[in-house]
Amino acid sequence: MHTITALVFDDFETLDLFGPIEMFGSLPEHYRIQFTSMAGGIIRSKHGVPMQTVAVSELAYQTDIFLVPGGLGTRQLVYNHSFLQTLTTLTDEADWVLSVCTGSALLAKSGVLNGKRATSNKMAWQWVISQSNKVNWVKQARWVIDGKFYTSSGVSAGMDMALGFIADRHGVDRAHQVAQHTEFRWQENCDVDDFYRP
Repeated sequence: MHTITALVFDDFETLDLFGPIEMFGSLPEHYRIQFTSMAGGIIRSKHGVPMQTVAVSELAYQTDIFLVPGGLGTRQLVYNHSFLQTLTTLTDEADWVLSVCTGSALLAKSGVLNGKRATSNKMAWQWVISQSNKVNWVKQARWVIDGKFYTSSGVSAGMDMALGFIADRHGVDRAHQVAQHTEFRWQENCDVDDFYRP
């Protein structure tokens, strides 16, 4: 059983989080999920969806898979030293780190992606890559894998990445079963990016 820790913050992008959670939640025999925030309590997404979180200091389980969503809230958090330090600590603890959309900007700003290949939301591309010139940014990609890091493009790409992660761990047939169960048309080639513009 692997524990997924999702670190959320006010104004996170709703589907960045709940898209991958839908996929991983389809395999309860393999994954348990805990939602955390810096101080705990109620966190609201960009669309006003409230969710209960526990403080990072009170997590019940050690993090195996660290999930970082993006969203408008990332714009301020790149300047929040304590948040970035927490991000670094959870990254160091985890076996795998998955980011969706501008979540990779937070990872880049913290320095954990230095020397790594990564991607992000194409609509926010210039802002994201301005957070670090030490990352090997890959613009044309649905998601990118480098070591323990999986970074995806914008919003819905997190679901493609999550299924890719499931395929890497449990086989492509299992990933297809999850996609079928959720009636999701999985883009299983991480290099095919319909939203890339040169």
